[in-house]
Amino acid sequence: MPAPPSAPLVIAPSILAADFSRLREEVAAIEAAGADWVHLDIMDGHFVPNISFGPPILRSLRRHTALPFDVHLMISPVDDFVPAFADAGADHMIVHPEAGPHLHRTLQLIRSHGKHAGVVLNPATPADSVAWVLDLVDIILVMTVNPGFGGQAFLPSQLPKIAALRRMIDASGRSIRLSVDGGITSETARHVIDAGADTLVAGTAVFGAPDYATAIAALRGAGPAG
Repeated sequence: MPAPPSAPLVIAPSILAADFSRLREEVAAIEAAGADWVHLDIMDGHFVPNISFGPPILRSLRRHTALPFDVHLMISPVDDFVPAFADAGADHMIVHPEAGPHLHRTLQLIRSHGKHAGVVLNPATPADSVAWVLDLVDIILVMTVNPGFGGQAFLPSQLPKIAALRRMIDASGRSIRLSVDGGITSETARHVIDAGADTLVAGTAVFGAPDYATAIAALRGAGPAG
């Protein structure tokens, strides 16, 4: 497997696992605990079998934190919602190739709003799905569970895909974040970092822990698998 990336590790707690009755306090708590980004899972009940929240939640939280909002759009069709999430305060918008007919056009649309653009690969989506749009991509997110629900078990089958994407990114010469989401713990984090990931999205591992700072430190301290 390739060596771990040299970029500083980014920890992005997913507020899907937070206490929705006190989201403002939860975001403040992860910021104080050392989180780098806030990951927001947007689900429409159509592209994935769950519904989460929309632009008003982003807008209400945006004024309470300076952390970047990493917005995962599980919406189909996605293009019509890009302007609303951009206006609500998203810093990054990452989309699925299956969520619209023209991935290239969607990425152009996100960038036209001054936002970082990314692509999300489901477990069955091949790495080659991003091969011809790398010039428009700032983040690639590999799902190590099927999207739609938190708390699922990590899929080791995705490790070769992470490694393949690391090689693809390195060959491109571009600064592209390689993120992983799904079943991330201090144990699985070691494996995905060893495969080449430099960004960890974690929900239950942070918000399900008694101390957020300790949980984030454990993820940040994860090294290559032995």
